[in-house]
Amino acid sequence: MSRARGTRRQLPEAQVIFAVPGDPDTPSGGYGYDRRIAAELRAAGWALQWLRLPDGFPHPSAAALSKAYARLARQQQGTAVMIDGLALGVMPDVGEVLGPRRPLVALVHHPLALETGLDPGRAAQLRASERAALAAARRVVATSRATALLLADEYGVPASRITVAPPGTDPAAAATGSGGPEVAILSVGSLVPRKGHDLLLAALSRLRALPWRLTVVGDETRDPATAQVLRESVQGAGLAGRVDFAGAVDAPRLAALYAGADLFALASRHEGFGMAYAEALARGLPVVGTIAGGIPEAVPPGAGRLVPPNDVDALEEALCELLADRGARLRCAGAARRAASGLVRWTDTARRVADALRE
Repeated sequence: MSRARGTRRQLPEAQVIFAVPGDPDTPSGGYGYDRRIAAELRAAGWALQWLRLPDGFPHPSAAALSKAYARLARQQQGTAVMIDGLALGVMPDVGEVLGPRRPLVALVHHPLALETGLDPGRAAQLRASERAALAAARRVVATSRATALLLADEYGVPASRITVAPPGTDPAAAATGSGGPEVAILSVGSLVPRKGHDLLLAALSRLRALPWRLTVVGDETRDPATAQVLRESVQGAGLAGRVDFAGAVDAPRLAALYAGADLFALASRHEGFGMAYAEALARGLPVVGTIAGGIPEAVPPGAGRLVPPNDVDALEEALCELLADRGARLRCAGAARRAASGLVRWTDTARRVADALRE
C-alpha cells in the first residue's frame, strides 16, 4: 500500500565514532571545535559516540599508540570513524587497522609538522606519517581554506576529497571596554610556542611609555617550560604589574574578559583558522595578529592589523598605532562589528561536516 501523499518518513542519520586523544573537555580551540561539532551533529540526529584514545598525542609512547590502534580495531564494522588530526597524524597504519568497512574521515585543524619548535627530523617524520594516514581517509575535513590548500599541495590529498568546515562563532554582545585610562589588551591562546606570546611580550616591552595592560588567557599545563619562560620574561622586562597570566578560565570569566577589553592581540606563528580571532570580532574588538595560516580568513581588512609572523618590528608598529590612536581603534572596532554579522555559525559548520560523513 502506498504511503499517503504529503507525508514523509523521518530517517535517523547514521552512526559515527568520533575519536579524540585524551579528554574531550581539554581547554583548547581544537578540542572546543570537536565538542561543538559533536553537540551539533547530535542535535541534527546523528548517533555520535566519543572514542577516547590514550593521552600523549601527538607524541604518544609505543604503548599508547598500540592501545589507540586496538581501540579503533574494536569498533563495529560499517560505522564511520572520524579521527581528530592530533591523533591521526601519528597513526600511519590507521587505514590497515580500520579496513574498508570502517570508513575513515580525517579532521585536520592544521598539519602536525607545522607546530613551532620541532627539529627538522621530527617534522619530516610527522609529515610522512600524516601523509600516510590521510591517504587512507575517504574524506578529509579541514578547518580553513589555507589548510585545505596545504593538504592538497604538500600532503597529496585530492582536492575532491577535502571538505572545508571553518569553525563557527556564536553571536555575542559588543565589548563595552575597560573604561579606564589604560588600553586593556586581551590575548587568548594556550601557552605554547606556536601562539607567539613571546613575540607579543617583546613588542609590548618596547611600548612601555604607552598606557596598556595585558591579560593572557590560556592553558599553562600543555607546555609548562614555555609558561615559565614567559613569566620570567615579564619579570626581566620590568612588566610585572602590567601583564596578568589568567590561565585557563571558564566560559563566563572569558566572556567577562572579552567584554572588558579594548583590543585583542595574538601573534601566532601558525593557525589552522584562529577561533579566538573570530570570537574577538564577534565582540567588535579591533585585532592585532599575523597573516599566518588561516588567520586572514577570520580577520577581514580594516578590522585590525595583521603582520608577518615572527616580525617583532611590524608587530610593535601595529600595536603602537592602535594603542596610541583611539580613533584608529574605533574605526577597526566598527569594521569588526560589521564583519561579525558575516561570521560562519556552528550549524553551518556542522552541516558541512555532516555532508563529509554522508559521502
